[in-house]
Formats: sequence, C-alpha cells, structure tokens
Amino acid sequence: MLLTDAQKLIHSSIEAFFVVMPNGRAQKDDRAQGDVFASGPAFAVFENDLLDDVIPDIESRYSVQADREQRGLAGLSMVGGQSLNFGLTHLDTFAWVGSFSSAPNTKAPEELIPDSEKAKEQLELLWLSCGNKDGLIRISQRLQRFLKKNDIPHVWNVDSHGHDPTHWRNNLYHFAQLLFKDSSENGSDATDAEDSATL
Repeated sequence: MLLTDAQKLIHSSIEAFFVVMPNGRAQKDDRAQGDVFASGPAFAVFENDLLDDVIPDIESRYSVQADREQRGLAGLSMVGGQSLNFGLTHLDTFAWVGSFSSAPNTKAPEELIPDSEKAKEQLELLWLSCGNKDGLIRISQRLQRFLKKNDIPHVWNVDSHGHDPTHWRNNLYHFAQLLFKDSSENGSDATDAEDSATL
C-alpha cells in the first residue's frame, strides 16, 4: 500500500499539533503569478498579520496551548525566509523554527540573531536545510556558518536535491518528527554541509 505524505506523518512518531497554512503575501491580489520576487514587500508585511491577526484568531477558535514552547514556524523558499525572519526575531512567540531552501528575502544572520546567548536559551529547535543543487544554497549556508561560529545549536541538512518538492517534503517529514519534544531528544547539533545527513 502506498502512503501519502500526510499519512506517513500520521503513522510516524510525531506529537499531535495543529497546522495553520496562511497565504504569506499581504497584498490585495495575492495569487502566485508573475515575478514572485516583486511580491517581496508583501511577504515582509505579513509579519504583522501573523502576529496580530492569525495567531490570536487561531487561539480564540481552537483549543491550543498558547505559549511559545508549543508554537513553531516553518516554511519553504520565500516562506522559509519568512520563517527565519519572523521566528528568530520573535523568540518570545516561537520556540521551534524550520526553514527549507531559504529564498533571498531572508535577512542577514546578524539581524536574525542579534543576541546569540538569548537564541541558545530560547530555541528548542532550529532546522535549516537546502539541496546541494539549489542555486539559492548560499543563503542557507550564510546563516549556517553564523550559527556554527556562534555555537547556536541547530540541525543543518544538505541533500542531493534542488529547489524542489522532494527536498521540501523530506525535510518537513524529518522536522516534524522532532517538534514539541524534549530538546535533548531532538539532536539539534551543527554539522558541516559536507558531513550533513541525507534524509
């Protein structure tokens, strides 16, 4: 029997959690068409929508635990950049952050993590990944080098894929296995790109 990606997650050892998938472009015409990079400002403006509207709305409608230790943020490509931009600069709101194939909207590491010690204390898991055939790998590598230099625990996974659904699907699957578990179980530890596991 072939299992779908969702079924694989359900049958795996993940903790139960809600998944909220808003459109991260805060603009009138938010269809994904044309030059996606022209929507860059709309991706940045979404930060306020997420923090001031989406999260409070979910917490008012559903029985969720409303604390940072029970809240994560992850995404791919442009939303991978958003996840880093919003998650790492709001560690009072998010303890679990994942980014797969970060796009050029990702802020510089020094902007994302101005206080390394605070990040070490507050992050439960930081997952960073990119395929070695992805033309945008330099963006993820720049952050990974900063994390390693500052001894900030994280998972760094480089696989043999490009900027594609196989990379995103595989890394989401493995990231989800670690969510909302004791950080001593998640093995978040920096590794060099050459030594990273292929998932």
